[in-house]
Amino acid sequence: MSSSRVFNPLVPALFLQRQTKVRARRARRPRRLSVPLQSWLILLWLLAALATPSCAPQKNTEDRSTIQIGFFGDLTGPTFDFGLSAKNGVLMAADEINQAGGINGHKIDIVIEDDKGSPEEAALLTGKLIARYQVIAIIAAGASGNSLAAAPKAQTAHVPLIAPSSTNPAVTQAGDYIFRACFMDAFQGEVMAKFAVKTLKAKRAAIMLDFNSPYSRGLTEFFEFSFAKLDGQIVVKQSYSQGDANFRGQLSAIKAANPDVIYIPGYYGDVAIIARQARQLGLTVPLLGADGWDAPELWELGGDALNGSYISNHYSADDPSETIQKFAHGYRQRYGNLTPDAHAALAYDALRFLAEAIQKAGTTEGPKLRDALAETKDFAGVTGIISMDRDRNAVKPAVVLKLEDGRYIYQETIQPGEELEPSSPPATPSPSTSPRRRTSN
Repeated sequence: MSSSRVFNPLVPALFLQRQTKVRARRARRPRRLSVPLQSWLILLWLLAALATPSCAPQKNTEDRSTIQIGFFGDLTGPTFDFGLSAKNGVLMAADEINQAGGINGHKIDIVIEDDKGSPEEAALLTGKLIARYQVIAIIAAGASGNSLAAAPKAQTAHVPLIAPSSTNPAVTQAGDYIFRACFMDAFQGEVMAKFAVKTLKAKRAAIMLDFNSPYSRGLTEFFEFSFAKLDGQIVVKQSYSQGDANFRGQLSAIKAANPDVIYIPGYYGDVAIIARQARQLGLTVPLLGADGWDAPELWELGGDALNGSYISNHYSADDPSETIQKFAHGYRQRYGNLTPDAHAALAYDALRFLAEAIQKAGTTEGPKLRDALAETKDFAGVTGIISMDRDRNAVKPAVVLKLEDGRYIYQETIQPGEELEPSSPPATPSPSTSPRRRTSN
């Protein structure tokens, strides 16, 4: 017996309704990606996150791990001794500051450049230190001419520049961001004029100057003025250019004038040759000079011809003061028994009072740091107590040294505004017997 199903017209409609609901539920479910595709998308998301700048505040110069300070000097040119000594002094000061914890918790880093003794190069390097390395201050070691060339660049950028040993008065006249760590030529020229008249009893002086050097011309002007004021007479004045080899013509004219002293405000390389040729021509009178003589190379070139000469300088390594002897001992230990000259001591002081100014300002921002530097007062430096006057020049003493057998022997200290009176050397000084040779460390 066959059976037959009875057709229900509601079944197709119910089936279609059920299928529609299933498809709708599936459409709402997220599609599962294959494992490899998920991994790639996660990696891409992470890379995008790393490449996207953070919304957090960016660190300013105050938060850097190190404070960048620029340095330039003559490291390979005609006055390389000045630059090498200054570099040594700056690096020694930087290491001491860093070993003591840095400045407000930040270490300092010295960016060193060689100006090769060229004013044009000094100006270019100043721009490079500011633009490329973003230094917050510059130590401008060496000759006044190089500092004069560099100063306008630092002034325009509002980056403080400190000249440790540039004595020409015009250096700090470039602007209110330019400072000096040494005395000026006006004081230095006066010191040697007084010493010539009062101590050496000189009445007649000859002058031999480097006519192309702002340093030499400035010292000549101030010595000449002070010597005349003390009733001394300038009997002859001769000139030369740095790098000349033969000075016999000028020295013969000087000998004919019969002076009591010869003032030679030049740099050590020329001075040494002038001294040799002067003695060869029979000139036996004392030769007088300034801080530009102070370099190890002077004795290597000049030898015994320098004996009996006198110079004005910024400090004496033979001074028995605790501050000076501590510095000199540390310098000798660091640089192979080398006695620190004035350029080393001045650069050392320059970085240390810059560090003090940064600490007081609490910032490396140009205007605030400038103000803190201008307020420097009674800073106890190796080269004396340093205070800035209103024109940002250091007010400090000078010393007179006698040159004898490869040594610089302390004679006396002269304070600014003080009449020069002969005095005894410090109690039982022990003139340095260590070599004053150069180093490139």
